[in-house]
Order: sequence, then C-alpha cells, then structure tokens
Amino acid sequence: MPLDVDIQFEQGSFNALFGPSGAGKTSTLRMLSGLLSPDSGKITNHNEVWFDSEKSVNLSAGKRNIGYLFQDLALFPNMSIRQNLEYASGKNPNNALIAELLRLTELESLADQKPDVLSGGQAKRAALARALAQEPQLLLLDEPFTALDQKLRLEFQDHLLQLHSRFGFSVILVSHDLPEVCKLAAHVWVLDNGSITKSGAPTVVFGLDRSDKQVTVLAQVIAKTATGLMVSANGQQFEIKTDHTNDKYALGSWVPVGLPTDSAILLESKK
Repeated sequence: MPLDVDIQFEQGSFNALFGPSGAGKTSTLRMLSGLLSPDSGKITNHNEVWFDSEKSVNLSAGKRNIGYLFQDLALFPNMSIRQNLEYASGKNPNNALIAELLRLTELESLADQKPDVLSGGQAKRAALARALAQEPQLLLLDEPFTALDQKLRLEFQDHLLQLHSRFGFSVILVSHDLPEVCKLAAHVWVLDNGSITKSGAPTVVFGLDRSDKQVTVLAQVIAKTATGLMVSANGQQFEIKTDHTNDKYALGSWVPVGLPTDSAILLESKK
C-alpha cells in the first residue's frame, strides 16, 4: 500500500495518528524513527534534516532524538528496571532523571527487580520510563495501551499525561480508540489507506461539540435492535434510533451521540 502523508506539529504538542488497522500508522512511526526509509520525501526536526531523498540524507535511528514505545515492550530481561533506564540514558546516566522517572511511574520499590516480576501495567510504565530516560524531543507511541484492561489503561493514560506535562516532549500516539485519542491528544490526523483524510482538534475532526442544551459524547455500539442501536457510554447503556443497516455502525465501533446536557452530566458523573 502506498503511503503519502504530510504531518507537521509544534514542539511539545501531543498528537495522535488515528485510523483502522493497516492504514499505515505504524509505518509512519517507523519512518519518523529511522527504522524504515521512505521512497521519497523529507523529514525535519526543527532545523535538523533527518531524511531528504533529493539530497540523499538519511540520519540513522540512533542519531534521531526519539523515544519509541512499541507494542512489544522489549525490556531487557537480564537487567533490573533501574539498569534498563540507565542503559537507555547512555554512557553517563542521568541519575537524577532516572530517580524522578521511577517516582513518577510509581516504580521506585521495584527498581531493582527484573521485568519478569512486573504486572502488565507496571511493565508498560517501565517501558515508558525507559523511553524517556534518553531525554527524547519526540516520543512515538505505537498503541501502548494494548493488552491492558480498562482500569490499567486509564491509569497508564494518566501517567503519560503527567509525564508529558512535566517534561514537555512532543508525542505522536498511534491509536484506533476514539475516547483514548480525545482524552490525550490536542491534534489528530486521521489516516486511511495510506493518506491523511482529516486533521485538527479531536472535537472538530470527530464532530464532537457542546452547547448549553446539548453535548456530544462518544458511545460504543454493543448491539443492533429492530429500530436502531444499543450503545454504551461511561458505563450506561441506552438505545438510539438510527439506520442500523449502515455498515459504519459495526459492533464495537464508536459513534458520536448528541444528548441533552442534563443527561450528559449524569454520564460524566460516572467517570
């Protein structure tokens, strides 16, 4: 599949690449990181050129100031959590930063343990801390919440937002989860079949809005009824009347639903 993308973002911003599986999201991250070379194009970071096909410039992955959190955490199993962070920090580890990362990710008591004793959520936080130990300007996150249950997913999101606020690095998050993107990202690019189809603030891109009388929330389709769809939002279920034969309303998909403001307040109280 050809990949043709043009993305620009400000330093310190939190951004997301949203789209279905196979749309080209991971390939885009791999090109930004230097793990995959584009056929043509240009990648710059501030005034530094990382890739330029016309000038035959292709900076190696190790020379790009990037942290990359894969779906496969790839923690070194023979090293403690602290040693994983020290290795990522370089020849002269920044011990003050490592200590702060362990504290912020709530891993201080496990710092001298090997990865095999960690829970799924702890391992995710350790991998995030290791990615940040190298003090990247840009953090690439390839569906980092995969395999976490809802409670751990929300906790990890909160840790990520706290770290982003504290250190001010730029983020590009790959996700196909609408609520996740809306919670975390200030800007989103919708990628489909290798091309950017929409971009902007999530509330604009996904048609979410709020007024004095109505608020639009994201609800997940859990069943189809004779007259519409049964959806769930923040733990509450309700039916909406619609043409349920439309293919875009697949089970498990997320749809924007307009609710009276008083109903929306009830939903929000469930958070």
